[in-house]
Amino acid sequence: MSNDDQAVQTANDNFYEATNDMFKGDLTLMKQVWSHDDDVIYMSPDGKYLEGWDQVLADWRAQADLMLGGTLRTTHSRITVGNGHAFTHSVEIGENVLNGEKVEVSIRATKIFRKQTDGWKLISLHTDLLPYLGT
Repeated sequence: MSNDDQAVQTANDNFYEATNDMFKGDLTLMKQVWSHDDDVIYMSPDGKYLEGWDQVLADWRAQADLMLGGTLRTTHSRITVGNGHAFTHSVEIGENVLNGEKVEVSIRATKIFRKQTDGWKLISLHTDLLPYLGT
């Protein structure tokens, strides 16, 4: 495995750690895994299409405020590293707590990372819709 392959794997792993922290209301790591540039895109599990770091951060902040609890992890993950960009395709599984009840999560996700001066950063996330979010 090349240095870039390992670095992208770590960046991808950090995203799931950041997501699980976000479920507890903590955005510290989420702010570190994303690029803060205007060209980032987040196509979220509730159907939103967000452009630019300000919009993406605002949505993560709103999600963190929900204190959903639970966990998310990846299965069937494939990472492809190119020249300055990397792609991941995954099935994400886990659970959240909604209105006091556990709700199963199973969605497909595609992420794009860009190699920046401060490491590999997430610039695009596109997931399936979650039906319990009213989409």
